[in-house]
Amino acid sequence: MSTAFQEKLRTWTMVAAGVGALLCGSGMVGTATAQNSGPWGGGDNPAAKQADVDYENYTFRSGEKLDKVRIHYATMGTPHRGKDGEVDNAVLVQHWTGADSRAVLTPLYTKSLYDPGQPLDAQKYYLIFTDNVGHGRSSKPSDGLRTKFPNYGYLDMVDLQHRLVTETLGIKRLHAILGMSMGGMNAWQWAEAYPDAMDGVMPVVTLPIKVSGRNLIWRRMAIDYIKGDPEWNDGNYKGSLRGWTQAYELLRLMIDGVPHMQAIAPDGAGADKFIAEAKAQSAAANPTDVLYSLKSSADYDPEPELGKIKAKLFALNFGDDEFNPDELNLLETLTPRVKNGRYVVQPGSPESFGHLTMAHPELWSKHVAEFMRELGD
Repeated sequence: MSTAFQEKLRTWTMVAAGVGALLCGSGMVGTATAQNSGPWGGGDNPAAKQADVDYENYTFRSGEKLDKVRIHYATMGTPHRGKDGEVDNAVLVQHWTGADSRAVLTPLYTKSLYDPGQPLDAQKYYLIFTDNVGHGRSSKPSDGLRTKFPNYGYLDMVDLQHRLVTETLGIKRLHAILGMSMGGMNAWQWAEAYPDAMDGVMPVVTLPIKVSGRNLIWRRMAIDYIKGDPEWNDGNYKGSLRGWTQAYELLRLMIDGVPHMQAIAPDGAGADKFIAEAKAQSAAANPTDVLYSLKSSADYDPEPELGKIKAKLFALNFGDDEFNPDELNLLETLTPRVKNGRYVVQPGSPESFGHLTMAHPELWSKHVAEFMRELGD
């Protein structure tokens, strides 16, 4: 086995392990320790300021209520005010399903995007990172309510993000929104719900259609595995859930890129090792949090209102992303409906990770630079 291939395999394995922790909301993202050097991080970025805000007597779009919703967020940089006195350099950066703000504050993200001279230089921009409801250190089912936690959707996430930006931080207009996967889906929704509230949006590894096809099927199967476990007991389970372990094995299988799977499972022994590692990783998860996060995408459907988007839009997908297959030609068909929209599908390569390329901004930061230049920066 060549040295180059061994290094590639080591990196793939590290990414897969990171997915295992972050997708499940495990302890890897629950401790405020110094970050490790991997792509998924392991604690708080020391350059980011951490904060929490509580919204009392909050009503979700389902009509369900919480006495208090806690939203955790982090910021980097300093707000700049224009001649009108309003902040004009704020950029909202959004994480993916099962993760939180720490996933987009890793050393890789910082080096590729936020360091001096990079596209989102924290010395130039005021960067905002949220833990969406149901994730990280924001209010979530595992805090104690379990299945009595209100049902939330992506639109609820956007509502709370908007409230954080406008009420808590006092920002009337964002300069840009950058979001990955679920965060990118939120970016499409922001651009439609608040068309005058930002200069530009950049959704990464998303499609502007409702969750359907393979993406929908794996979510439904995972939910069925969890709720179908004999020990589920309407969420009042004790100990581990075999159904969740099976669901997680499916999630790992679906989220990993095809080249990665081929590399780590060239034979039966490799396949058995993958399954054993997935079982071990699933033990750190909270099945109820995952269940809610998977269900929350049901209200995502930006396609009918794409024509309402006023902001400049730069959609970025990856050619080897099995979740958002380029062969469907959906970005090609739908992006022209956005007046100031364009898209790029970056070809897959031996160095990319399919959908998980989102965790490696060093592979696509040049497109963020293009996007910011298009905003006049």
